[in-house]
Amino acid sequence: MPLWPPGFAGRIDERTIDSRLLRGNPLGDPHHRPVWVYTPPGYDDEPGRRYPSVYMLLGFTGTLPAWSNQPGAFRTSVPVATDALFARGEAPPMILVFVDAWTSYGGSQYVDSAGTGRYHSYLCEEVVPWVDAHYRTLPDRDHRAIAGKSSGGLGAMVTSMLRPDLFGAFATHSGDALSEAQYIPHFLRAVRDLRAYGGDVFAWWDDFRSRVAFTKQEDLRLLEILAVSACFSPGADGTPVLPFDPVTGALRPEVWERWLRWDPVRMAPAHAEALRSMRAIWIDAGTSDEWFLDLGATAFREEVRRAGVPEDIVRFELFDAGHVAIEYRHPEALAWLARRLTP
Repeated sequence: MPLWPPGFAGRIDERTIDSRLLRGNPLGDPHHRPVWVYTPPGYDDEPGRRYPSVYMLLGFTGTLPAWSNQPGAFRTSVPVATDALFARGEAPPMILVFVDAWTSYGGSQYVDSAGTGRYHSYLCEEVVPWVDAHYRTLPDRDHRAIAGKSSGGLGAMVTSMLRPDLFGAFATHSGDALSEAQYIPHFLRAVRDLRAYGGDVFAWWDDFRSRVAFTKQEDLRLLEILAVSACFSPGADGTPVLPFDPVTGALRPEVWERWLRWDPVRMAPAHAEALRSMRAIWIDAGTSDEWFLDLGATAFREEVRRAGVPEDIVRFELFDAGHVAIEYRHPEALAWLARRLTP
């Protein structure tokens, strides 16, 4: 059965990158990484034309095949919906790059970590140059953006602030931000969950790997906390260190501070110049987000304003939804980015 439906006007190439930077990573995850590259309708017909590009980042536990899956009845996948938008001429065409940064813990948060590997560097130093070498991109930051949802939204915000030389625009959909709102309620629930495991998250991890995944109500919560600990607060040997006491729930201040350093709300003041350099910033979230990321979106929007980013550069919206089934936001944002990245 074909991945893409009849009438799909563009093309998606499924390629593999042999990553030098991910070779020998702490979790022993593959260093041969899939990457999907979408070329828009007309790409093969105009060999002299170059295109803006957007790098698409998945949320936590996401793998590349998720982009091709029909999300549900009466819903359309992001590549199919975006392809139709380009085919109808409703936005300038772009190249889309679907990036894999999955780890054995479910995700990398798109950062470099002694607990997972060098996924930020992989994206910036290997994926971007590889795409520019193999496809007719407009190979500069004024025509290159990054976009994602949830953890992918975090990756879009953080990567743009750290590497404004590479990315000149970004879109974040329900991106991780305002860590105290996002995480602390789940920390407290996790303490209750861990009572069944003697307060030991690694006892849960052993159990999780011994059975069908996500068959216990605590699985996603504990997996997320373990994974983010591996990304944000690994020990010297790479072992994840929790930012709270697993018996009492009390925060461990020094470890929690390491998490806060990756909070886009807190990063923004130190990266105000990078934010001001952006050509376009899209921020949105559902008003009933289960991780309170509507609060994170609002707080980040305020920091973008304080950084001095002009109002006409930013698109901000809170919409009626939760955290899931919001893939319909991507094509709208991509069309908005396309109009600002196309010469």
